[in-house]
Amino acid sequence: MSNELAQRMATLGALLRETPVLPLKYEGINLYAKLEGHNPIGSVKDRPAYWLLKSALERGQIDSGSTIVESSSGNFANALASYCRLLGLSFVPVIDPNITPGYESSLRRLCERVVKVEQRDDTGGFLKTRLAKVKELVDSTPGAYWTNQYGNPDALEAHYRLTGEEIARAFTTLDYVFLGVSTGGTISGVSHRLKEKFPSVRIIAVDAEGSVIFGGTPRKRHIPGIGASIVPDLVKQARIDDVVRVPESETAQACQELLRRHGLFVGGSSGSAYAAVKRYLPKMRSLTPPNVLFLCADGGAAYLETLYNPQWTSRLE
Repeated sequence: MSNELAQRMATLGALLRETPVLPLKYEGINLYAKLEGHNPIGSVKDRPAYWLLKSALERGQIDSGSTIVESSSGNFANALASYCRLLGLSFVPVIDPNITPGYESSLRRLCERVVKVEQRDDTGGFLKTRLAKVKELVDSTPGAYWTNQYGNPDALEAHYRLTGEEIARAFTTLDYVFLGVSTGGTISGVSHRLKEKFPSVRIIAVDAEGSVIFGGTPRKRHIPGIGASIVPDLVKQARIDDVVRVPESETAQACQELLRRHGLFVGGSSGSAYAAVKRYLPKMRSLTPPNVLFLCADGGAAYLETLYNPQWTSRLE
C-alpha cells in the first residue's frame, strides 16, 4: 500500500464512530434500536465498505489504479462510492430499478459510470442479473476488483469487530436480536460476536416475503436492502435461531409507526425488523421483561418517495 493510500485509509477509519443504541417504550419488553444511520455515509454498510477496502489494500489486491466493481441495492454502493472517492479509486456500481431515486441520484454524481440492469432474473428479482453484469465488467475492465459483499469473509469480520462488538459493549444482558438479512454479512458477524458474550441470546433473522434466502417462494419485491433472490454464502455462516418473514405492506406500516410512535425516521429493513419484533412478541413475553434489540440499518431520507409516499405504498397492498 502506498503511503498516500495508507494515510487516506487511516482518515476513513477515523470517520467511523460508535452508533447509538436508543431505548424505546414498548409494553412487556425492554426494546432498543441500534441506529446505523448515524454512520458517516449513513448506513450499516459503512462498516463493510471500509473494512473490505482496507483489507484489500493491505493484502495488495487493489492499488491506486484499481477499479472497484460491486452489485448493490443502494446502501453498500453509496458507502463504497464515497469511500472510493476519498481514496481516489474508481468505482462502478451495478444497480437495478428497485433502488431509491435518492440513492441513484447520489451515485450518478459520485461515480463516472453507473450500470443499471433492467432484466429480472428467474426468481422475479434482479440480483442474479446484477451479479452476471458484475462478472462481465470484471472480466472486461483492466485492474477491476469485485468486493463481493455476498461472500467475502471480510464483511463478516467487519460486523464481528465493529457492529457486533459495539452491541456487546452496550449491554450486560441481551435476550433477542432482530436483524434484517440481505447479503448476510451483518447477521453472520453480529451473531458470532453476540453468541460469544451472550450464549443464550436468540438471533432472529428477518427476511422479506418473496425472498429465497430461507427457502421462501420467490416473487417480485419492491423494497431494497432486505431479502435476496439467491442464498448468499455469508448467510450460511450465521448463527441463527429463528426466522421471521415480513410482507412488504407490513414493512411500510412499521416504518410509519416508528416515525409516529417513536420519532425514528428509518428505511425499509429497519421497518421490517420492527415488524418482526411485533410478530414475535407472543414468544418473548415473560415475567421478567426481556432485553430486545433490533437493527436500524439506515435512515429514512432516501425513502421519502417510496416508503413514505402513500401513492407508492398502495402498490404493496
